[in-house]
Amino acid sequence: MVAVVSSFFLFISLLTYTLLILLTAKRSHIRNRVETYFVAQATAGSVELEQEEASFLTRVITPVWGNFQKRFTKRIGKEEAYKLETLLLQAGQPFHLNPVKFKAVQFLIGIILPVIGLSYSVLIGFSFNVSLLIIIICLGIAIISPKRFLKARAEKRSKQAIKELPDLLDLLTISLEAGLGFDAALNQVVAKKDGILAEEFKTVLEEMRLGKTRKEALIGLSDRVISEELRTFVSSIIQAEKLGVGMVSVLRVQTEDLRLSRKQKAEEKAMKAPIKMMFPLVLFIFPTLFIILLGPAILQLMENF
Repeated sequence: MVAVVSSFFLFISLLTYTLLILLTAKRSHIRNRVETYFVAQATAGSVELEQEEASFLTRVITPVWGNFQKRFTKRIGKEEAYKLETLLLQAGQPFHLNPVKFKAVQFLIGIILPVIGLSYSVLIGFSFNVSLLIIIICLGIAIISPKRFLKARAEKRSKQAIKELPDLLDLLTISLEAGLGFDAALNQVVAKKDGILAEEFKTVLEEMRLGKTRKEALIGLSDRVISEELRTFVSSIIQAEKLGVGMVSVLRVQTEDLRLSRKQKAEEKAMKAPIKMMFPLVLFIFPTLFIILLGPAILQLMENF
């Protein structure tokens, strides 16, 4: 009898506990749904408020510019886009330009300069032929000048990189002799040095971290910096890695060759200096000396005769 009563009370207790759990779970589910609904409404309201508070540039101009970039990239063509991208990288990507932005700037310059030339011609009162000539000259300048600017900047950047290369190779050689691997030594050099070449080697390390091989990253470096010395250095590193030659001996030879090449170039420029000085001497300095020295004698002869 006691066992039956105990079983009955246990059954009632379990049933009550189960009903309470079900009611609590149902209420919790309803509460969670209500909270989720109000949170979603609040999030949507905040997003709408942010969109309303966003500037006209963010809401309208930026999406339109993005669509224009996608369409214009398709129209440029892969080959031309690759050439422009390479030229921009060689120039250090000034003003964060990409091929689409560069083409847009070139197009704007092609409109603005002829308009300025036409306005100047109208204000001065030139004839139709002269005005047309000025417009054609402005249009030619607008077409040629952007690429010339990039090429000049790329050449200047490459010269600066070549000046930094011997010192950077010395630090890299010392780091390798200290027992570091090539990547770790390059990382140390990049952390210690500043300049164009250090930034380029930092890009090499980032590309290697993203999955490129060392060969691909170094070839990309030689494409971004226009220099025969740097191409020779990259080829030597790739060849040494392929053949298993020690990097330290290769870098030491490369450093000596670079310093010898710089010395020879300096001597070559020094030998050319007298020839270059001859033209200003003959055209400007000698006539002035003749006037100072012979001028009084010529005046006296003119007075006597």
